[in-house]
Amino acid sequence: MQITTHGDYLVKVTRLGMMNCFLVREDDGFTLVDTLMSGSAEGILAAAKQMGSSIRRILLTHAHIDHVGSLDKLHELLPDAKVAISARDARFLKGDMSLDPNEPQDKLRGGYTPCKTVPDLLLNAGDRVGSLEVIASPGHTPGHISFFDHRDKTLIAGDAYTTTAGISTGGVFRLLFPLTAMATWHRETGVRSAEALIKLQPSQLAVGHGPVLTNPVSAMQQAVDEAKQKLPKVKHAA
Repeated sequence: MQITTHGDYLVKVTRLGMMNCFLVREDDGFTLVDTLMSGSAEGILAAAKQMGSSIRRILLTHAHIDHVGSLDKLHELLPDAKVAISARDARFLKGDMSLDPNEPQDKLRGGYTPCKTVPDLLLNAGDRVGSLEVIASPGHTPGHISFFDHRDKTLIAGDAYTTTAGISTGGVFRLLFPLTAMATWHRETGVRSAEALIKLQPSQLAVGHGPVLTNPVSAMQQAVDEAKQKLPKVKHAA
């Protein structure tokens, strides 16, 4: 695991050079955002210990296997840590792969795996967990969410953006790193979410794949503009 700090509150933990989870420092310990692929639990716990605290709660941006793969093991090792995910993506953890009638009836993409862990909290837009506000950002999955830290305006955006091989919205194909685009459920919805996240004017952008960007707003806008050129239907979306 590679550990890097970004400001006073954010610690990025990277596995295999391409998958990130995040430790967010709170007064009582760390909030962990995402759990990486299976086999990562011990490394995440070691990173938290190295950074001087313990994990008190586990938040999930979405239910893809590279974000929830170590959830069950972490829950076993940290039985008192509260687990939270969006109310929508929680269904995927139970193996329910259905789409709602009001959702775009596009193919679910990416890897999903049922988890034994039952979330303690089902999150909706506007909820607060510690210093983090829940921001709806569907598209990569139907219930994808991001987290905004109001203390320093850090945005943890899961796979709504990718910064590997240059910044892009989750649905835009990058030859050097195509996985996020290939795993995106509904690209047009994802681009609208990415555009909405710009309104938060974040000071840092932290994502599931790639480096943390400082002062990212102009780069985020460029990524959205590129996506609109490649996905022209977004231009006419309501």
